[in-house]
Amino acid sequence: MRFRAKIVDLACLNHFSRIVNTIAKLAKTCILRLTVCKLYFILSDKVANGGASMWCELSQGNFFDEFQMEGVAAEHNEIYLELVPENLSRALKTAQNAKAVKIKLTNKHCPCLSVAVELPSLSSSSRIVTHDIPVGVIPRRMWNDFREPSVPDFDVSIYLPALKTMKSVVERMKNLSNFIVIEANLSGEMNLKIETDLVSVTTHFKDLGNPPWASEDGYQSSAQGRDLESMAEACIDIKKLQQLLAGQQVNPTKALCNIVRKRVVHFILLHEEVSLQYFIPAVA
Repeated sequence: MRFRAKIVDLACLNHFSRIVNTIAKLAKTCILRLTVCKLYFILSDKVANGGASMWCELSQGNFFDEFQMEGVAAEHNEIYLELVPENLSRALKTAQNAKAVKIKLTNKHCPCLSVAVELPSLSSSSRIVTHDIPVGVIPRRMWNDFREPSVPDFDVSIYLPALKTMKSVVERMKNLSNFIVIEANLSGEMNLKIETDLVSVTTHFKDLGNPPWASEDGYQSSAQGRDLESMAEACIDIKKLQQLLAGQQVNPTKALCNIVRKRVVHFILLHEEVSLQYFIPAVA
């Protein structure tokens, strides 16, 4: 089992750092899954137990100048590591003006991801700062616990308004309630609501648009046979939503959410070669 990778391009390095910062805001610990072509950051708190879950996928070729890995076996050419993303985020913060960053799976008293940051130097010799981040190796028998979550059979799928706008609305509402109701319909309308004994506040968004989802037989399934004005709603923990909106540094070109009535809200943020999915379960 081996892994080594190198980033030289500064724009790629900063982009990768922003993604890791986002993950660190959403998860105290997560799984890093390495395959030949892709990296995945996975948080699979059981939604049934009220935990949020996350699936972030990126193509290694868009970030790394070198990327070599050998999995646990030829037929299972993957590596699953458990780590604290905040530790990786801190290590990458030292690399903002780096000439290169090397990441390698090592064994120093325990398995580690060693992040070697080559910093510019006035002399001919380079300065290298190394961060050893402890990781846990996930055994093969547990890999199935970290498979990609299936897109739920949602009642409504809708594009999100500007995330900055949504963030400022949610931050104000957070002071009034612990829970927020997200409701949307197939006419591109979405409402954010809080209701307490003392106050009821609703923010309306219109003309957001609804993504066309193709069903298995190839037809667009979102609007078939459904009342376009009918609202699907879910009440979720406002802190988890605020965490996503405040922490995201993916700066998506597309952002949407799928609502399964009274069960789950599934957020998808897309930016070129990166996709971030975040599932927040509904509260009763």
